[in-house]
Order: sequence, then C-alpha cells, then structure tokens
Amino acid sequence: MLQMGFDSLYFARIDYQDRAKRRNDKTLEVIWQGSRSLSSSSQIFTGIFPVHYDPPDGFTFEINDVSDPIQDDDLLFNYNVQQRVDDFVAAAVVQANLTRTNHIMWAMGTDFRYQYAVSWFRQMDKFIHYVNLDGRVNALYSTPSVYTDAKYAAKEKWPLKTGDFFPYADRENAYWTGYFTSRPGLKGYVRMLSGYYLAARQLEFFKGRSSSGPGTDVLADALAIAQHHDAVSGTERQHVAADYALRLSIGYKEAEKVVESSLAMLTSSTLNSMHIDSIPKFQQASYLLSLGSSFMCPLLNISYCPPSEANFTSEKSLVIIAYNSLGWKREDIIRIPVSSENLVVQDSDGREVESQLLPLSNISSQTANYYVKAYLGVPANRSARYWLAFSASVPPLGFSTYVISSAKTTDSRSMISTVYTPEVGDGGTFEFGQGNLKLLYSSNEGMLRHYTNKRNSVNADAKQSYGYYTGYNGTDRVFQASGAYVFRPNVTFSVDPEGQVPLAVIRGSLLDEVHQQINTWLHQVTRVYKTKEHVEVEFTIGPIPVDDGYGKEIIAQISTALNTNKTFYTDSNGRDFIKRIRDYRSDWDLEVHQPIAGNYYPINLGIYVEDETRELSVLVDRSVGGSSLKDGQIELMLHRRLLNDDSRGVGEVLNEETCVLQKCKGLTVQGKYYLRIDPRGEGAKWRRTFGQEVYSPLLLAFSEEEGNTWLSSHVTTFSAIDQSYTLPNNIAVITLQELQSGAVLLRLAHLYETEEDKDYSVMTNVELKKLFPGKKITKVTEMSLSANQERKEMEKTRLEWKLEGDADEGGVVRGGEVDPVKLVVELAPMEIRTFIIYFDYLKVFGS
Repeated sequence: MLQMGFDSLYFARIDYQDRAKRRNDKTLEVIWQGSRSLSSSSQIFTGIFPVHYDPPDGFTFEINDVSDPIQDDDLLFNYNVQQRVDDFVAAAVVQANLTRTNHIMWAMGTDFRYQYAVSWFRQMDKFIHYVNLDGRVNALYSTPSVYTDAKYAAKEKWPLKTGDFFPYADRENAYWTGYFTSRPGLKGYVRMLSGYYLAARQLEFFKGRSSSGPGTDVLADALAIAQHHDAVSGTERQHVAADYALRLSIGYKEAEKVVESSLAMLTSSTLNSMHIDSIPKFQQASYLLSLGSSFMCPLLNISYCPPSEANFTSEKSLVIIAYNSLGWKREDIIRIPVSSENLVVQDSDGREVESQLLPLSNISSQTANYYVKAYLGVPANRSARYWLAFSASVPPLGFSTYVISSAKTTDSRSMISTVYTPEVGDGGTFEFGQGNLKLLYSSNEGMLRHYTNKRNSVNADAKQSYGYYTGYNGTDRVFQASGAYVFRPNVTFSVDPEGQVPLAVIRGSLLDEVHQQINTWLHQVTRVYKTKEHVEVEFTIGPIPVDDGYGKEIIAQISTALNTNKTFYTDSNGRDFIKRIRDYRSDWDLEVHQPIAGNYYPINLGIYVEDETRELSVLVDRSVGGSSLKDGQIELMLHRRLLNDDSRGVGEVLNEETCVLQKCKGLTVQGKYYLRIDPRGEGAKWRRTFGQEVYSPLLLAFSEEEGNTWLSSHVTTFSAIDQSYTLPNNIAVITLQELQSGAVLLRLAHLYETEEDKDYSVMTNVELKKLFPGKKITKVTEMSLSANQERKEMEKTRLEWKLEGDADEGGVVRGGEVDPVKLVVELAPMEIRTFIIYFDYLKVFGS
C-alpha cells in the first residue's frame, strides 16, 4: 500500500488473543513491514481499532437505535447533556489509555447502521459542541488522513510488525479460516478470468484500442467488483454469488470479442507481424479480418469444446492458435477433447507434432453432460471419446498455430494410449511416468507410495489421500458452527475407496495417467508428463453427501517422511512466502483451542515444507485454505458444503447447489493441484516459474478450416518482443495495457524474494527497446503502483516513521532510475515497477 501512495492503514479484524495483548502493551498502532525483501519500502503506519470498526458502545445514532441521544432542552425531564458528555469523556479516556500520543480516532457508523445521515450528524454536532465546552477532551470532525498526520507530528517511536495477521479468530472456537476455501467454483472462475484478462489486454494493445468496438473494461470492472471482501472470499449469499458470476461472464464475452479480432488481425498475412505499428492507426479497422467460424472453449476444463469434437475429413481441419502471455518461451502440453482417433497434428511450419490420444474418464463425460445442460440450457450432444494431447512451443508474448486434421495414413496418426488395470490382491505395485519423474503405486490400496526423480536423485516415500471434517452443527456464537467464514471441525474422517473399483493406468508417449474413482462423489486423475518433473492431480468432488445431517469439508493430504519441525511456508498474495509454525504465534503466547482451524492459512499460489535435505511444494489453481498439521505433511481444503450458518452476517448456510429442470443437487467442483519434491534450496525455481504458468495458462482459440491452406495464407507464429530477446526468468509482465491516450501502462514484477534462490534472487534488467521492437519510445514515466501519480512526486510526501528500540528497518535495495537513452529497467527482488510509456506516434482514442 505504501507503494500506491498510502500513508496509513486502519482495520479491526485481528485475533482476539493478539488484540488483548496489544491493548495491554499499547501496541495497537505499529509500523507494519509487509515484505522482508522490500524491507522499509514496504513499511506503513497501521492502526488496529481497540474493539471493532464502529464507535464505542452508546454512540451509534441510527433511527430507533439503543444509544441515548443528547437531550439539551432543559425544560424536559430527560435533559442529559452532562451525563452524555461524561459518557463521551469516559469512553475517550479508556481508548486513550490503550494507545500512544494524545490523539484517538472513532469510526462513526458500522454495518447496517449508517443509513440515515440526519440522525448521525445531528448528534455528532451536539457532542462536538458540548464536549468542547466541557474542555476535558477536544472533539472534531476528522479523517484517517488528518489522524495520521497528527500521529506523525507527535514524533513518537512505534513498534515494528513483520509477517501478517493470519489466522484470525474472534473468540476461542471461531477461526475465520473457512472462507479461504468457501465457494471454490467462484474462486476458480475469478482465477481463470484473471489470467484471461491479462492476455486479452495484451492482445488489445497489439491490435490497437478502440472506443467504438468491444473492449476489456467490462471484464476489468467485473473482476474488480469480485475482489470485494464478501465476493471472491465466498462469504456472500447464493443469489449474490450468482450475480458476481453473471457479471464475470458478461465481461468475458466482451473480452472474447477483443481476443478474436486481435488474433484475426495478427494472423492476417497482409500484416508484418513484428512491425504491426507501421500500419497507420486509422487503417487498422480495415484489417480486422474474420477468423471464420472461430470459437473459444470456456468449458474446456470439463472436456467440452464443440469445435474440437467435430468430425474431421480430408477437406476439413481444426486450427488452434495458442497465445502465451508470459515473457519467456513456453513448452507445454495442450489437451483438447476429440471424437476421432485418426488424427494428425501439425505445427506452424507444417511439421508433424508428436501427439497422444487418451480415453475420457467416465466422470469427465458425466460432468460435462450435466453442467452444459445446467449452465448453457442445452443438451451437450457430445461425441468426444478422447483427449488429444500434443506438444506445443509458444514464443514469449506471442502465439503459435497448430492444425489438426484427418491422418492420411495410420503411420502418421496420433498414438493411442495403452490402458492397463493393475491386479488387485497380490500386494503388488506398479510404476508410471515416462521421463525423469516416476511414481510407484500400491495396486491393492490404489495409493501413491514412492516418488523418484532420477535427474536430481530425489527418492522419497510419499502418500496422497483424502479425508473430510464434519462441520460443527452449532446454532449461534456460543455453540459456534462451521459456516461461510468460520471453520470449526467436529470429527475427522478419512475417505477410503469404496468397494473394488479398479484403477485405470493409461500410458503414452507424452504423459501417463492414473484414473481413480475413490467413491461415488470423489474422483481423481493423476498425471505425469514425460518432459516435466511435477505431479498434476485433477480432482472432481461432489455432490458432497449431507443426508446424514452433517456438513462436510473435504481435504487432500500429501504425506512424506520429511522432518519439518512444525514449520511450513505459505504465500502472501502470491508474492512473499511467510514462515508458519504450528501452534505458535510470534507476537504472543498462543492458547490453543482449535488445533486444526487455528493452523489454517490462505494459499493463493502455494505451500511448501522442508527439512535438512529436501523440500515438498504444492501449488494450487485457485485460492484455498491449507496447513501442515503433521510433520512432513501438507493439507489442502478443496471443497465445503455445510448445513448451518456461522452467525457472522451471511444469514444463509453455505450449501451450494446446481439445478437442472428444477431438480437440484450439491455443487460438483473440478480443479487441480500440483506437487513436486526437490533437493532443499532448489524448489523455488519451480514454484515461481510454474506458478506463473498456472496463473496464465495458454489462451486457446479455435477455427474450422475448409481445405488445407491456413499455414500458407496466414501468419502462423508471432512474438511482440524482439526475436533475439526473452524476459529474464525471474521477471513477469503483470500489466501491458494501452491507455486512452495511446500510451502504454507497463508493470514489471520481480518474482523472487531476497535469498530465495542462489541464481534468481538478484538485481535484474529488462530492456524496453527489445520489449517494444519497431516502436520509438519517446518518454518513460515511472508511476506509483496504482499508476495514479508519478513515483517521484509520491515519494516527496512519504512519511518516515521512527521505530522503537532496536527494530531493524533493513536496507532498501531497489532498481535505479531509467536512463532515457538506454531504456533499461532494473528490478530488485520482490520489486514491482510501474511505468507509462509514450511512443512517437500520435493516436486519438477511438480513431
């Protein structure tokens, strides 16, 4: 927040034990250092309200409120000016004794009680008047900014706070750690569209922004609204969640048009793909050629993609454009559902690409059939029988083209995977994985037993399993229930395979899979790619059964023999990883009442554990809650379905359902997580690099082609940056957006923390000339993180706070100013730098 120009931050919700200690120590106001790497450049004055974000008891003045108003007519029997002044002074003195300096702040108004301004201001006017006449306390209308300036002027020394304030409980059995997972479908949708939006904005810039056509602003607004603290958190009512999802869907449809028109222009053979800026801006509209019958496949995650499921003939083929929004070249496996097995894949140069056909699992077909009907209102009419997987290589900030057609000979068609069912009952094992990574499974238990990576010599016993907590069936805050906010587990159960549903082991040239039906509502596909060294776990959970009267919270556990000494690390908003210690808080002596919920933390990017020799990392495809409740183990909560409200304001149980023809059943959630074991100190490279790939998957666009002329008549590969250049592996482009003026907003982020990796935790350079080839940069202005003021102007007014005792602010390492001739940007570990870049062409928005 400091890097956006804020001077201070005020909030109420911290753990009740933490608050009690801070009240006693007068440390409710601190200097909060949010990042170890950014040290003092991330320090902001932070105030925690003594009780909550509302006035002291007796000073709320909504109509018909319980607080006594000032009655200053001395002819009436309830005249109470002196009594109410005494009440005011007493409340002020109580708060003054909890903080430093002689300034305190009351936040007037609160939830559901700030709706009638007249009654509030009439009473506040009277209190200010009579309290100031009394003289013991000076009362005035103020703002957080004025209050901050008063605190700063006092020249007080303040304690330093590092880390964060998670987890939070407002009483002993009420940890607000359930919302880390609540509404996992919405969380996944927000994450998916965030990555899509990043790519769509880039493509909008390459094409040129227009006010008369579709844009990305509608999706931007929907994603911004979804960041509300009762939106993506999952703590809203069902009809509100549906409204958020609808807005996101509308925004996606609008952005989809931008993507389509941008790719149409970029693939047009009439353009020089590396110098598209040479075309006069007013002429660009004439180049918005149609892709033909072009499609996106937003339901590809449930194996539904009508263009890829068509029957291909010798005269009909499918064109796939894969766009890479990352700043480095990307090697990946693309998977699409198909109906034919007689297929061949060609790359941008017409060369045949290695490909593999894998059978669709039963749960994939069932899920697609049901949810297509639920969300699109039409039968799926599916013909898909296989997943077609093929290798893809895509340049940075660019695309590659792949053509799928009917194979002319059986020798050139995609390889069909072999399917193997392990024998049950002989106590045997089986191994799968074609590359460096191999997994050993127990045939009887259907469970992972051992993990081997022959490249880095990692050999580790490992187990992956599922379980669930039954939610506590309380009815109020005394008998606290598990709900949308609160996680309060009652009993823990393991999820064991029901009956003898056999495993299906699928082997091929590109990847191996193990398909498992663990029970009627939990299915899993485990994937190991030949060229990759991590495990991909795809889960399908739901409908969670609740007919026994108990809500359930579903967990996955990855267990190893690592001796982790109660310690684990979780990310903070996908950036710094923060050290966590089970049943411990660095700021106070923790009284443990909830040993499970009290050790849960939010996971946006990933979580890892380590011992002296190895580290286990898990990355997620959406925000979830998780922990390490046993040494060597990582636990993720993947889905929740509950039957009681937790009395925190939602007023509705967290029981998500999907309805088809007025018949409803519990929500099924499909998602992925990824795991890897490395020698200690080597896991950061995977977490940071692959974490970017999870957040920004390849954007796929499809077009049906009659004949076989696409490769000769279109631009088949494109990169927006210089052909000789790629961004450093520790740098990400997090914003590339054309503004209304025609200038470009660029944000670059260093992905690594200080001392996180021996190779990449270093100062790194980005060459702007090579990032924007063919364009003459005339001016580069560095901005605040929020891009609403120049950085140098922001830093002129920054408040430099004094720290008490021996608190170490740490030295600040940051990139230097950008030389206007060399145009090289330096970035220090964890640094994000924001620029507005001007080019030598003149452009009027919308022309």
